[in-house]
Amino acid sequence: MDETFDVVVVGYGFAGAAAAVAAHDAGARVLLLEKMPYPGGISICSAGGVRISRDADASFEYLKATNAGTTPEHVMRCLADDMARIADFVRELAAVSGAKVDITWAKANYPFPGGDSFGFAGIKEVPGFDPVRDFKGRGMRGGTRLFKVMTDNVAKRGIEVRMACPAERLIRDGGRVAGVVAGGRRIGAARGVILASGGFEADPELQMLYWQEKPVLPAVFLGNTGDGIRMAQDMGAALWHMWHYHGTYGLRHSDPDYPYGIRLRRLPDWVPGADGRKAEIQGFFAGYSDARMPWVIVDRTGRRYMNEYPPYLQDTGHRAMATYDPVSQSYSRIPSWLIVDEDGRRHGPIGFPNYNDPAQSFSWSEDNAKEIAAGILHQADSIADLAAATGMEQAALEETIERWNRACDTGDDRDFGRLPETMMPLRKPPFTYGRLWPLCANTQGGPVHDERQRVLNPYDEVIPGLYVAGELGSVFGHLYMSGGNISECFIGGKRAGEEAAANA
Repeated sequence: MDETFDVVVVGYGFAGAAAAVAAHDAGARVLLLEKMPYPGGISICSAGGVRISRDADASFEYLKATNAGTTPEHVMRCLADDMARIADFVRELAAVSGAKVDITWAKANYPFPGGDSFGFAGIKEVPGFDPVRDFKGRGMRGGTRLFKVMTDNVAKRGIEVRMACPAERLIRDGGRVAGVVAGGRRIGAARGVILASGGFEADPELQMLYWQEKPVLPAVFLGNTGDGIRMAQDMGAALWHMWHYHGTYGLRHSDPDYPYGIRLRRLPDWVPGADGRKAEIQGFFAGYSDARMPWVIVDRTGRRYMNEYPPYLQDTGHRAMATYDPVSQSYSRIPSWLIVDEDGRRHGPIGFPNYNDPAQSFSWSEDNAKEIAAGILHQADSIADLAAATGMEQAALEETIERWNRACDTGDDRDFGRLPETMMPLRKPPFTYGRLWPLCANTQGGPVHDERQRVLNPYDEVIPGLYVAGELGSVFGHLYMSGGNISECFIGGKRAGEEAAANA
């Protein structure tokens, strides 16, 4: 080895920072590595709400339902128990920055037993810090504030950080992981290596292997290319949940140098009622008053095929686009078309750029006019003109729009069950439209781990000295929960740091 630390953490986002802090506080000498020249990963692009629980038993029942047998129950039990305790850890971290932790109780996204046991712990304000002024990128303010707290904690402890230093391979010593090759050096990890390097949302190769739909555009960050997955596989790790990603649908920029898919405007989540129709509209922390969605989505023939506003748009919005048509030998819904009328265009910005990338400076205009001029969106004076410009079947598109407008008049979308509160008709020309693609905010797949964040091989045996945290090998294998990955970052990071530090 060229040098040796007790614990080496790979990845400087929420999970890596939490792991480094916990390992340091447990007495370990820690090195924190980041491949990019700037930290934060996708953490900065989150809303910054750490999911917490006020009833661990109820939360456990909810987690079981949403995971549908894809994750061992003892792992979910540990996560539920820790969700009931993690707010205290967030408060301890916030105190370093003099920040206030805001606790908000908000139901989980799906109507399963235990969904009302959850809330969020978020940072309301960091004294002297402005997330717009002090951050070069377009992260969300909640995520940026929470990450500021983490950088303050890392700095206060004097934890060594090396930026622009990608981890390349893990080092094996007999049956255990003993270090990492990074920055051209062999760095020993006497007690363990913690992989907190994110998923593979920016890696087309792994997407081709594990996802049916293609292409899928990365939404927020280019640094997550599956490095931790490959390194763990090299040590014999099993993988899980590789098909599952936290995604939605969105637009592509007309400028090929802009590498991200553009998510659509943030709309409040909603929790279905018992009959599937009544709903409770809710936001992350509050402030939402308008749930109207001005667009509909049609396939390349001009037909609707989905509820454009499912209970958790940022999780499952993309799934209906994955259908493959064996007759045409194509994905007939990739790309799809988004359509709004003039009232919809003036309703507010359609797009919501969100990225951790200092090289970009794209923002969306309030009335969508800048995006029309740039060719991200287009306009047509009539439905017939729209069909001609896009190659859709005119009769099919006209019938789709007529049927949609009747549904708006009656408040009953019999085809796909859109909530009446979200519906807006398409009557006033010109009609604004744009190509729509599947987007991935972050992946859930990666190395299998136990309740102690130790990586397992395909025989459920522990790979000594190797741990994971955060979305790298997330427990969510069927349906996601807003703030769930952030909670995993703090819970899994803290546990991985403590476990590695205690490893003799």
